[in-house]
Amino acid sequence: MKAENVSDKIILERGVEEVIEKNHLAEALASGKKLRVKLGIDPTAPDIHLGHTVPLRKLRQFQDAGHQIVLIIGDFTAMVGDPSGRTEGRKPLSEKEVQKNMETYLVVAQKVIDIKKTEVRYNSEWHKHEGLAATLELARAATFQQVIKRADFQKRLDAGNDITMLEILYPLLQGYDSVKINADVELGGTDQKFNLLMGRRVQRHFGQPEQDIMTLPLLEGTDGFHKMSKSYGNYISIDETPDNMFGKTMTVPDTLIRKYFTLLTEVDMLNDTDPYSAKLLLAETLAEMYAGKKEAAQAKEKWIRTFSKKEAPEDATKLESPASTTALELVVLTGTSKSEARRLIEQNAVELDGAILKNPTETPKIKTGSVLKVGKKKFFRLAVKK
Repeated sequence: MKAENVSDKIILERGVEEVIEKNHLAEALASGKKLRVKLGIDPTAPDIHLGHTVPLRKLRQFQDAGHQIVLIIGDFTAMVGDPSGRTEGRKPLSEKEVQKNMETYLVVAQKVIDIKKTEVRYNSEWHKHEGLAATLELARAATFQQVIKRADFQKRLDAGNDITMLEILYPLLQGYDSVKINADVELGGTDQKFNLLMGRRVQRHFGQPEQDIMTLPLLEGTDGFHKMSKSYGNYISIDETPDNMFGKTMTVPDTLIRKYFTLLTEVDMLNDTDPYSAKLLLAETLAEMYAGKKEAAQAKEKWIRTFSKKEAPEDATKLESPASTTALELVVLTGTSKSEARRLIEQNAVELDGAILKNPTETPKIKTGSVLKVGKKKFFRLAVKK
């Protein structure tokens, strides 16, 4: 049953923060039993980035080892909103918004898991149709004190912010999903630990064996600080063009390279690899995974030509310029405001033919064919006005 290329050790340890109960799960894996492994996703936003692929990749490891993976699309719970890590209540989503987001999630998920072998369930199947009696029985699975003591709720209470009864019910609703699909294992980020443990409690209440839970690290974004998120602008979408994916990966802080290799790829970073070479390999690996080998190679070649050899890309914007003008006015011609142009020049972020323009009032030597670089990624090929 078990695929030879996915060992129990990889499943239990690679990119894993914590397993409860690890010995029990190790024994279950070794027994040859076909486990039901659950991952729940609330489609609260349409954007899918590399951070979302971390639990999907772990799910794929279980799948490759012969286990039954169950992807639960929280079309019902998305309208409630997971309070995990929230300092305020989530804005409720409409059924139409959830439906639109769901379509994106499934398209993306199949880039990581074998969707044909995946049991895909929607928790509206039970939450929307079982009625109040079922909800009241579910509410008996935990006490108010047990739910309210979670850290994010305490922070909100201390700050004087409200907590809705819907949010209090959310962990129970997620736990009930485990009951309905008879989960043996549930995966989630470290911020999901409370909800995953609640799943064990709810299963126990309904007379089922408690699921083992596996928490996975949260992936910091390209800023190296915040969790990868569109709201922080630090994300890398898996639908990026190969060039954009490559370029964004090359901006990842050196301290995160090994973590990115571990959580996002099957490649191990060698200890003696210098950060630049490691980042090139990481960027090429990710671009190949989501765009293709040929496209990844082209993106790498373009990156090296443009940013290492300081050559202008073939698609550099053509820009007409007077033969004589100040550095400031030259940058303004690109559509940049005067204040922003001055800031870029003072930060040594403007180059003409590879030479840094350091003074806004200097008059650089301009010729047709000159290459102007503004910031990290904007290139212009100049043509002198006659």
